[in-house]
Amino acid sequence: MDLEYVPGKTFNDLDNINEPFTKAEYENCNFVSCDLANADLSGAVFQDCKFQDCNISLAKLKNTALRDVVFTGCKMLGLQWGDSSQFGFSIKLHNCVVDNSSFYKVRLKNAQFINTRLLEVDFTEADLTGVVFDGCDLTSATFDNTNLEGADLRTATGYSIDPENNRIAKAKFSLVGVGGLLNKYDIELEH
Repeated sequence: MDLEYVPGKTFNDLDNINEPFTKAEYENCNFVSCDLANADLSGAVFQDCKFQDCNISLAKLKNTALRDVVFTGCKMLGLQWGDSSQFGFSIKLHNCVVDNSSFYKVRLKNAQFINTRLLEVDFTEADLTGVVFDGCDLTSATFDNTNLEGADLRTATGYSIDPENNRIAKAKFSLVGVGGLLNKYDIELEH
């Protein structure tokens, strides 16, 4: 089944409760102040799209294509990013809340998370090569067999990463945050 092609359109104040989301191929579209909480976005394609001030919490992402998609000021709680199509997967998140979500086995190479809250997010077996976590709160995030090579966590806070169980070569950390690499040793660091 071919999807409807929707180029360059702006959607304002969409409400999933009153208006079920239309599965289509969206290119260069903007979604502004849309409430897509619990929406079924399965099978939709988003290419070069922007989501601003949207609620996308608990949306279904089964085989959803996210290619060069930017999220700004969005609430995205409980998302299963690993369910989405991994072909061409590329996202940037600015000033978002992504708590209790899972990036299990997702390839996020060179993604950007700017001033984003990622509490209790699961990055197990994810490829975070070159990812930037600028001003992000990673409290209780799970890093297990995660590739963090070349990742930038210099301004991130709250993380706990076991260097013996994750790949961290060439990753960047601040001196203040280096304690997050030593948590498993139950030692006390002083300034």
